[in-house]
Order: sequence, then structure tokens, then C-alpha cells
Amino acid sequence: MGHVLFAYLNECVGIVLNRAEHGRRDAYLASCADICELERRMRAIESDA
Repeated sequence: MGHVLFAYLNECVGIVLNRAEHGRRDAYLASCADICELERRMRAIESDA
């Protein structure tokens, strides 16, 4: 039973962290001054993944 609970909590923490990362990335992209900067940032994010 303890292993199941740990696996569930681990999954929940992973989901929360993933959502937080998406929020940070969205805010980073939304702060672009123009389309060129947006495209550059998007390429940089894709190359880091």
C-alpha cells in the first residue's frame, strides 16, 4: 500500500511541476517585444528540449 501511495504522490508532484514549467515558459514567450524575438525564443526552447 505504501508503494502505491508513493507512486501516486510522485505522479501528482510531477504534474504540478510540469504545469509550473509550462506557466513560466508561457510567460517568457508572452513577454516578447516582437515576432522575431518570439521566434528566436521558441527555437531556443525547442533546442533545449
